[in-house]
Formats: sequence, C-alpha cells, structure tokens
Amino acid sequence: MVQAYRFALDPSAGQERALRSHCGAARAAYNWAVAWVTASWWQRRAEASYGVPDAELTGWRPWSLPALRKEFNRVKHTDPRFADWWEDNSKEAYNTGLANASAAFDNYAKSKNGKRRGKGMGAPRFKSKRKARLACRFTTGTIRVDADGRHVTLPRLGTIRTHEPTVKLLARIQAGTARILSATVRHERGRWFVSFQTEVKRDIQRVTRPDVVVGIDLGVKTLAVMADSTGEIRTVANPRHYDKALTHLRHASRAVSRRRGPDRRTGQKPSKRWEKANAARNKVHHRVAQLRSDALHKLTTAVTRTYGTVVVEDLNVAGMLRNRRLARRIADAGFGEIRRRLGYKSRRNG
Repeated sequence: MVQAYRFALDPSAGQERALRSHCGAARAAYNWAVAWVTASWWQRRAEASYGVPDAELTGWRPWSLPALRKEFNRVKHTDPRFADWWEDNSKEAYNTGLANASAAFDNYAKSKNGKRRGKGMGAPRFKSKRKARLACRFTTGTIRVDADGRHVTLPRLGTIRTHEPTVKLLARIQAGTARILSATVRHERGRWFVSFQTEVKRDIQRVTRPDVVVGIDLGVKTLAVMADSTGEIRTVANPRHYDKALTHLRHASRAVSRRRGPDRRTGQKPSKRWEKANAARNKVHHRVAQLRSDALHKLTTAVTRTYGTVVVEDLNVAGMLRNRRLARRIADAGFGEIRRRLGYKSRRNG
C-alpha cells in the first residue's frame, strides 16, 4: 500500500532560501503554463470576432504534461522570465508547476463536460506570489532518509536536519518493507515540512470484532453516537478545542489589532511588534488544529480497529457550513475529515 510519512524540518538560513526559491520556481512554471495555454484561447476568440472560419482558427495548444514540459524546455533558455535563473533550481521544481497546471486544466475540462463530480470548476488562474502556498515535489534524484535518523537528503537542497526523529520510516526502509516514491516539501504555519510518499509492505491488521456492524451518527453537542449490531451504544464527547481557545484567541487578536500592521494600499510595512503579536495568534490557531487532528485520529483509529463494518452518514458538510449559527461548531468538529479518515483506515484493516 502507499503511505505518507511527514516530518518537520529545521533548515538553515541558506537552505530556507533554497526551499523558497524552489517553491517560487514551481509557481512561476505554473503561471507560464496557464499563460501559454490560454493564449491560444484568446487568440481563437479574437479571430472568431473578425469572422475567421473555424477551420482557419489558431489551433488549440495542448495541456498534457509531456507537451508542457517540451515547450518549457524549449523557451526557458531565451524567455527573459527564466533565462537568468532557471539553472538555480532543480528540474523537479519546474515539473511540479507544470504537473499542477496540467491537472488543473484536466479538472476544468472534465467539470465543463460533466465528467467530474462536485461543484463546477473554473478555468485555471494565475497564482499570486503573496497568497500562493509554498510547495515543491521531488520524484527523481537523491531522495533518502539518512541513517542517523535526524536528517533527510533532497535533490539540489542537500542534507536537511529534521525537527523530529525519522525512525518510523527509517526502520521500515532498513528492513526492506518500505520504498520511497517521492518527497514533497511544504511551508505551513511558519514551519517547513517534508512528506515522503512510500510504498509500504504492511500486513492487514484484523479487527477485534469482525462480525459486528456499527453505525455512527455525528453531531455538535456529542461528536459521535455509535450503535452496533449487538445493541451497545457508545458516545464520544465533542472536545470543542476551538471554543476552549477562544479566550486566548480574543486576547491575541486584540493585541494584533492594536499594532501597526501591513497596508497594501499605502505600501505600509508591519511593525516588529505586529509581527510578534501575529506570530502569537498563529500559534494559538496552530495548537487548536493539531489538537483537533490528534483527537480525530484517535477516534477513527479506534473505530476501524474494532468493528468489521462501519456505516457513517453521508453529510453535505459544505452545505451545512452555510448556516451561520452552526458553521463554527461544525467546522470545529471536523465532520468531513472524520469520514475521509474512516475511508482510508478501513481499507488498511481489510
């Protein structure tokens, strides 16, 4: 089975600049691909407005990954947007952006043709330098977990120290039961993370009560009510991590509002006190997110290790979040995340 192992990183100042450069290169390649493909769309629209017959219109530019990669490799030497610095980063950085653009165009085409479930998707748009999430994926080159259990090695970035031990993945690699397929670096909540996608040989863990069926009803006052086929009813209390942190969050937000923050309209830069207060507020949000994730992992793991069949209601969580009176509590409970984790964990247990 395919499994991900995620570790926090402690890069040096030079390594962090390289990480940001790689992620910026992925964003630049994505924007180039969007501009290159959509240019033919606008050209065809302009020609059609002048009465040019359909057979004589400019051809559609392909958005498959091989086609984008071939065209990008041709223009990167002469295009002024890339000519001076494209060699500073690994080819995997540009491939990340091109692959994301190809997937975005595929999703848009399938959504427009009715072949994709869910809400309709619009055409791919440019990624803002200010808002884009920093991420880069490596599929080739030197990708390994070092033998000391505290460092990882990535292409062009070299050896980076990890904030936490990597022994869980290292032990499987040394035992020959895991193989690294790719690595993705990502910047989240002020910290860098690396996620290894691995192919793991894992024995199916049989559940303790294989013949018992359990039905789960999710709620706000009580997070989950579980009734099984033997007549036993169990309840799981809602931890309400966000509500418990509201007092600290109010104080932190008030401190941020009283500092001189950034202003895009006037170009005002934030003060050091604002940055410090904003970091303190983000720390509260980060702690709430980690506590919620930990509680949901414990709940879903216990359910999938105990019962042979799990039945859970198919809630329209996106629609429920439109209720302004319940949106905060529903989001804090994590209904959608519970169902997602039950899905992949139940397959792990057969």
